[in-house]
Amino acid sequence: MPRNAQRVAVCRHGATEWSKNGRHTSKTDLMLTPDGELEARKLRPALTWWDFSKVFCSPLQRARRTCELAGFSDQAEITDDLLEWDYGDYEGLTTPEIRKKDPGWTVFSHPVPGGEDADAVSARCDRVIQKIRETGGDCAVFAHGHILRVFTARWLGLPAMEGRHFILGTGTLNILSYEHESPAVKVWNAPLVGYEVD
Repeated sequence: MPRNAQRVAVCRHGATEWSKNGRHTSKTDLMLTPDGELEARKLRPALTWWDFSKVFCSPLQRARRTCELAGFSDQAEITDDLLEWDYGDYEGLTTPEIRKKDPGWTVFSHPVPGGEDADAVSARCDRVIQKIRETGGDCAVFAHGHILRVFTARWLGLPAMEGRHFILGTGTLNILSYEHESPAVKVWNAPLVGYEVD
């Protein structure tokens, strides 16, 4: 397959209690809610026909369960590089709660005390992208909201902070590919009912 025909299915895990409430969740290993399990199951018909060269997955149970319900747990390569952005002292807090101490804070633009900076997250994404590009075939990635937004920015050759532009819902289908030789977004936050990839 020519590199400019390669596609990457980017799958954020289904909903958890904290994702529903806007609480920053990195290392806290939450399970999917019943709605989150339903979201994950809806990925299966949109992906099951696809012959992926590689499937990469975060080790956290919300991503692994989503990968399983989508039908790819047997194929998944678990990698710590797809762990969610480490929120450090802000783990479990919402953005409004954080902004009471640090006005204007976003994970993309401000320090994360006790956690990761954007450069560290970017480096992790770059390692996964390198592995994907080396396969030469279509791949899938199962992970978390902020890490996948940085992943998308890095796929496009943008700095990590530009991930702020890619709002990413739980359990949605997203596809990265190329427009001629340029890395591009093919599908973003697609509803899964009746969706077919051309």
